[in-house]
Amino acid sequence: QVQVEESGGKLVQPGESLRLSCTIPGFTANNCDMHWYRRKPDEYQREWVSTIKSMGATSTLGSIGDRFTTSKNARKDTIYLQMRNVKLEDTATYFCKPYGNTWCDSLRWGQGTQVTVSS
Repeated sequence: QVQVEESGGKLVQPGESLRLSCTIPGFTANNCDMHWYRRKPDEYQREWVSTIKSMGATSTLGSIGDRFTTSKNARKDTIYLQMRNVKLEDTATYFCKPYGNTWCDSLRWGQGTQVTVSS
């Protein structure tokens, strides 16, 4: 089974920016809706963060607003989560997951990428 891969997480200070990436090794995400989730420390459930549909429409968790933007490159083989003006409460492990058809749904969750916001 194919597993998605996330990268780009790091230690940042409040107010800084960083960009996370998500790939499906060997494939593009042409027909998949791509979703970003996060799991905060000491929490079990993943929280939905943002989505980019296969046709390009995007949506983001209301409490995050326009601080985060999701996009994909022209080849559609990399999905990005641009994080701006990060806050302490953004500290979490971030995951991406494709959904949208049988193949997309079958792609395994990745290990996530750790974002730590600390002053």
